[in-house]
Amino acid sequence: MSAKTLSDSELSDGDLWVFGYGSLMWSPGFTFVEQVPARLIGEHRALCVYSFVHRGTPEQPGLVLGLDRGGACRGIAFRVADEHRMQTVAYLREREQVTSVYREVKRSVWLEDDARRRISALAYVVDRGHAQYAGRLTPAEQLRLVRQGHGRSGANRDYVLSTVHSLEAQGCRDPHLHRIAEGLRDETPPHR
Repeated sequence: MSAKTLSDSELSDGDLWVFGYGSLMWSPGFTFVEQVPARLIGEHRALCVYSFVHRGTPEQPGLVLGLDRGGACRGIAFRVADEHRMQTVAYLREREQVTSVYREVKRSVWLEDDARRRISALAYVVDRGHAQYAGRLTPAEQLRLVRQGHGRSGANRDYVLSTVHSLEAQGCRDPHLHRIAEGLRDETPPHR
């Protein structure tokens, strides 16, 4: 399956904005010149992607975040200087498009700074037609997958708790993700 990416012409010249709503908030992995709390309207953060690489395997999938239809999502917008634009896009494609479960898109994002600017940011939205789409799981099924998941980037549990910590540092709560985190905190961490 080929990755759904933007063309070079859709990635216009100048500084690039990237919207982070999961692990990009606490581990961007690219050089940026500014980060601003931001809100994307029209999609929401959801544990809706079976992870076969970073936080699980095909045999024991984990569960990671995607932007799914409807609602709104608070996250962080990162401004990348023009000279790092294509290097950053290449890095993000390698990181986010490893199984082509996301569509690479540009979305209007409102910066939550003094100016309340609206910018166009690169974002990764779940492809609902992909075999890894997991948007119809119950909270109990989600918790089970997060508990079992471990992949190339580590334990799925750590991914969820780090994302919740990042949201709390911004002074916001994601009620569903916080409930999953509470379920994870109520258990004894696995021995390694």
